[in-house]
Amino acid sequence: MTIQDIKSHNHILFESISGSRSFGLATESSDTDIRGVYYIPKEDFYGLHYIPQISNETNDITYYEIGRFVELLQKNNPNILEVLASPEDCIQHKNPLMDLLKPEDFLSKLCKDTFAGYAISQIKKAKGLNKKILNPIDKERKSILDFCYILQNQGSIPLKKWLSENGKVQEKCGLVSIDNTKGMFALFYNEPGDLNYKGIIQNEEANQVSVSSVPKGENSVAYLFCNLDAYSTYCKDYREYWKWVSERNEDRYNVNQNHGQNYDSKNMMHTIRLLQSCEQIFKTNSLNIRVENREELLDIKAGNWSYEAVMNKAESLIQSIEHYHSRSTLPDFPDLDKTTKTLVSIREELY
Repeated sequence: MTIQDIKSHNHILFESISGSRSFGLATESSDTDIRGVYYIPKEDFYGLHYIPQISNETNDITYYEIGRFVELLQKNNPNILEVLASPEDCIQHKNPLMDLLKPEDFLSKLCKDTFAGYAISQIKKAKGLNKKILNPIDKERKSILDFCYILQNQGSIPLKKWLSENGKVQEKCGLVSIDNTKGMFALFYNEPGDLNYKGIIQNEEANQVSVSSVPKGENSVAYLFCNLDAYSTYCKDYREYWKWVSERNEDRYNVNQNHGQNYDSKNMMHTIRLLQSCEQIFKTNSLNIRVENREELLDIKAGNWSYEAVMNKAESLIQSIEHYHSRSTLPDFPDLDKTTKTLVSIREELY
């Protein structure tokens, strides 16, 4: 089943322009997203061909089967509640049966988890992005040797520096663990080259140092400390950073680089908008998705706010949400029986 199929068979129940245009945040470069609701034929609903959602290749156009739509409304899914609350000037088609689905029958205290919870996850993501932008990691990967140090006097020096200054190579070194310590080793050096030491590492990809069998009577030339915890953290950060580089949207990243605020400004604009919607739900027991602070939000999108200012705005909204949520008269959860009966009534009328 395709979008063309549900249109040609007149199975569309609701269709609306969504996203930035419905929020009142569209600019000249904004895309036009479409969201809607359809129903599948009776035989498919009773049979084995239930299709809950249909989208085009770019996901700018998405339709939800009426059952899936109601299920997501019952879960207080922000995107779906916003579709139901579409402004009249954005609605392109509406079957009268859709009037049976009223936002007030679905709004509940659960919105704190769905609206604010999602927004908070985006804030954490923004903090992670901020960290990545401010702390780029070289493409050339460090080895565990970069996290090894030689104890010297009352301090330490990097192993690589010590090897260079003393004309030694790691391949001729032998390490022996020191009892009752973590990451500490006695270092021996195979000067004549006739001892079978394993070296400090056996290859550049090694994730731990090697220990050797050292004959009795050999004298250590130094003591080495290997910071395995720091190396493990580096490996994790390296993987995450270069995975992010490979997957990021370069056009959007370049916009963020140009305004120099070290966060994804478009994403944070929508995060603030989502928090404001959540605050509104608990203040008014209603949802109006057309924003009243268009210029402020577009200012954030343009990168005219510092990272700290956006974070302070978000924290202030989260505190306000907590305040109004504690006093809200909304039910803890939507009335599943009532809204399910409404769905059944719609299906009965359609079939």
